Amino acid sequence: MKIQDVIDQMQKWAPLAYAEDFDNVGLLVGNSENKVSKTLIALDTLETVVDEAIEKDCNLIISFHPIVFDGLKKITGATYVERVVQKAIQNDIAIYAVHTALDNHFYGVNYQICEQLGLNNRSILIPQKGTLQKLSTYIHLNALERVRQSLFDVGAGNVGNYDQCSFVNEGMGSFRGNDQSHPTLGEKNQWHQKNEANLHLTFPKHLQSVVLSTLFEHHPYEEVSYELSTLENSFQKIGMGMIGELPQPLSETEFFNFVKKHMNTPLIRHSQLLGKSIQKVAVLGGSGSFSIEKALQKGADALITADLKYHDFYKAENRMVVMDIGHFESEQFTKKLMMDYLTKKMPNFAFVLSETNTNPVNYS
Repeated sequence: MKIQDVIDQMQKWAPLAYAEDFDNVGLLVGNSENKVSKTLIALDTLETVVDEAIEKDCNLIISFHPIVFDGLKKITGATYVERVVQKAIQNDIAIYAVHTALDNHFYGVNYQICEQLGLNNRSILIPQKGTLQKLSTYIHLNALERVRQSLFDVGAGNVGNYDQCSFVNEGMGSFRGNDQSHPTLGEKNQWHQKNEANLHLTFPKHLQSVVLSTLFEHHPYEEVSYELSTLENSFQKIGMGMIGELPQPLSETEFFNFVKKHMNTPLIRHSQLLGKSIQKVAVLGGSGSFSIEKALQKGADALITADLKYHDFYKAENRMVVMDIGHFESEQFTKKLMMDYLTKKMPNFAFVLSETNTNPVNYS
């Protein structure tokens, strides 16, 4: 088995197309064509994590956070990032990072927080824009069903809770092929017209290459006429954060104790308490100050996130309790999430859950 085989499984689950533009995801170190022995699953890739991979005979590390975020101009071992890259290369260990591709996944980081807190009626807090595309193509009526079904089979036509969605217009198409043409209908150098269908389907953008290759494979025309466009519609299954509801409302004191227990955090920084009960809760693992306004718009009683600055707490406007539980604490269950997925998809391969504590923040 190659490293690429493990990567393929990760990308089926969390396509890199949905990672944020600022992010650095994918294979960061190593050759994807190398054979893989065992894979270490970690939240961060530090020197101690590479040491753990060496000790446990793992030559691939699947990491949530990317160790290389900004561009490296030199690798001299002067920084902790350079030392990690050096050690990984010296020991022929590949490093793959998923980060915001999994942040934006419906069943990713924030879904796992909702699981820990037992939130019901979950939905994406900030749906990602530009995730849906529309394919329009022209085809003669006899081939319509075959081509449409082939596109359905690879995931085109999925809209929210519905699949096999399409729209068809009928009209009169015309063409004339030159001396080098091989027309499916009509003759070379003769103008021809025939009733045709204009087929429209939407699909998530990470399927673009497979949708187009399927179209070209099954479409009968020598020259396939098609259009692709990006839709303004938000895909409700892709985006940052989630919002849900507790089974029963809790007082602020009860809720804080509940969060400390279930998120395994000793300390919560928070905005002013409002003396109101809490039931509707927004969550966003990692740095989430940008989600405050959206959580307010959606009527959250509380927002759980991390890395808030001084002025971010004012943004709650005394309408919602904003809670900073810590970056590591908000994402601590992510490596087990990755582990559970990979072991289910590849049960005969050895995945190892990292035991290294990579939390850089200490409490006294």
